[in-house]
Amino acid sequence: MGRAPIVVHRPSPSGGRRVTVHLSARDEILGTAYSDHDLVVFLEAAGIDDPDTVIDDPGMVEWRGGRAHEWTAA
Repeated sequence: MGRAPIVVHRPSPSGGRRVTVHLSARDEILGTAYSDHDLVVFLEAAGIDDPDTVIDDPGMVEWRGGRAHEWTAA
């Protein structure tokens, strides 16, 4: 796999992180997550199996522009 299919983008200045998933040869914006719970809900809705575990798998989720599980801008 060339890149993780789920991307949690850098925190926005107002808080939260945009979440995208690569499905069916295209990127889809799932929404803006403000917590791990939001991220898990988005991934469940996208049909991702076992999202609680997936969010810590670097082969599945790429955390950009900040540490994993941090939801506010520095």
